[in-house]
Amino acid sequence: MTLAAATNENLADLSNTLIYSAMAVYTLAFFAYIAEWIFGSRSKVGRSAAALTAAEGTAQAPAVTVRKAGGTAVMERPKVVVRAAAGTRDVPDGPGAHGGDEQGDLYGRIAVSLTVLAFLIEFGGVLARALSVQRAPWGNMYEFNITFSTVAVGVYLALLALRKNIRWLGLPLITSVLLDLGVAVTVLYTASDQLVPALHSYWLYIHVSTAILCGAVFYVGAVSTLLYLFRDSYENKLAGGGTPGRFASSVLERLPAASSLDKFSYRVNAAVFPLWTFTIIAGAIWAGDAWGRYWGWDPKETWSFITWVAYAGYLHARATAGWKGRKAAYLALVAFGCWLFNYYGVNIFVSGKHSYADVGLGALRSVGF
Repeated sequence: MTLAAATNENLADLSNTLIYSAMAVYTLAFFAYIAEWIFGSRSKVGRSAAALTAAEGTAQAPAVTVRKAGGTAVMERPKVVVRAAAGTRDVPDGPGAHGGDEQGDLYGRIAVSLTVLAFLIEFGGVLARALSVQRAPWGNMYEFNITFSTVAVGVYLALLALRKNIRWLGLPLITSVLLDLGVAVTVLYTASDQLVPALHSYWLYIHVSTAILCGAVFYVGAVSTLLYLFRDSYENKLAGGGTPGRFASSVLERLPAASSLDKFSYRVNAAVFPLWTFTIIAGAIWAGDAWGRYWGWDPKETWSFITWVAYAGYLHARATAGWKGRKAAYLALVAFGCWLFNYYGVNIFVSGKHSYADVGLGALRSVGF
């Protein structure tokens, strides 16, 4: 064995070790997020913060002070009417997973710190994998999975760094990441190897990296959309005079208001949609270089286009009067389902030009996205 081959093998082993280490730290973060939700459920602040307002929403402006004859007179605060959009309720956002409980907030901060540590370890594993094969670390399904989960966590941490109130996303995100990595290391694992000639192109870095980023942001939008549906049902039940179950009240009242979740999911999907459009265009250009045709209705190409149409339909419906709320949310989930099938369904069950190497289980194939 040459020195270079031995070095590459050591790097591949290091990558595997780091991925397993990241999974261990993600597991600790998972339990910390659960502790945040558990301790937050005890908080009276959390139980009252998300109650429906009994009348039209009102807010108070800061007190008006007027200096008068050497003294200070405080005038009555003027009422400011808050007008909600048509068809929506004026409901305050919940306090977050910690529910206003100090101990819950402490566990939440610990969970975020562990998530940062696991992200750095996993990023190191992805980097070591790239160095071991001396190419971009997304030439097969295993590499795509570990890179995708890394980017998804990176998007979450970036939003937190921008002071977005999305710590409620931590538990579902880390749960999904652990499942994703579990499938990657047990089912999809492929030893380090070189790519087929068709993939040797700088478009591998451009096309696949944007596809991974788009998928990570689409995932964030899908989770927020799903939570919107639950929160909206909760608010509807309260507005109708019903009494939600204790578990539903404890969990859902701490989430942002349905209108806030709906707005957040729309914004993230709308922000990344142009990049998904570019991803498809970049793939077509790469196909022209590799196969001599820009579009051939290969299964991967077809489902990429179907996903584009689904998200375009969602964004159009969301911007059209009468299609906001639950109807548009269902379209968003269908669109994300198309994205998931484009990756897992097409890659595993359908053969095409995007299938390149066996991953050890007959029908499963390692696929360049």
